[in-house]
Amino acid sequence: MKSPSLAAPATFSTPAAQSRTAAVIAAQLRAAILNGAYGSGDRLPPERDIARQLGASRSTVRNALQLLEEDELVTRKPGSGTYVAQNARAAADDIAETTSPLELVEVRAALEPRMARLAVFNAKPRDLDRLWEALAELERVGSDPDGFSRCDQQLHLALAKATHNPLIIWIYQQVNRIRSHRHWVAVQPKVLTAERIGAYNAEHRSLVEAISVRDGERAAQIMQAHLQAARQHLLGVQSD
Repeated sequence: MKSPSLAAPATFSTPAAQSRTAAVIAAQLRAAILNGAYGSGDRLPPERDIARQLGASRSTVRNALQLLEEDELVTRKPGSGTYVAQNARAAADDIAETTSPLELVEVRAALEPRMARLAVFNAKPRDLDRLWEALAELERVGSDPDGFSRCDQQLHLALAKATHNPLIIWIYQQVNRIRSHRHWVAVQPKVLTAERIGAYNAEHRSLVEAISVRDGERAAQIMQAHLQAARQHLLGVQSD
């Protein structure tokens, strides 16, 4: 099966130079897969072609592909290439079609305060480093809604991974797949104003600080308030 061109406008939007990290490139590739630019079994372009197109190093692209492999979206075959996993989109497509952005936030509100508590108890020093790195990346993208959404997914996934609970990590991978669906993309520009992005990032920083000092109660409270605000903003958009 012939893979679509990397240069196709529907596949990628090249981020600013400072945003070309493994997490951002992985998010772009993930969106391309989940949006149908690459189908099950399709071979992705070679690392060197992705690196050249996005102005990144091959090692950064390699790390991005590793993130996708950890999410079970791709399989990497030495000497052959990287391929979209069979049925990578099927389950996510089915549930994403019937899950509204408000329903997604309600699920996150039920999950993520507990996730924050577990991260406080279980995070290792490297997990804390990843959280700070993800926060720095999130703050660097500024008020761009698309860039914020991509990096926000990576921060919250890093939080899930800090729990060291395989089921929570798997559940949050599904959450991120649904966050890449057209239902959320449609409301994203209305919800993610520059003012709200600034407020969300202040909450993100407070959250990472609380986790770093092992304050589980405060981390859970910050996360709960963060998602309550997101829910109210979505309700406001739907009532317009």
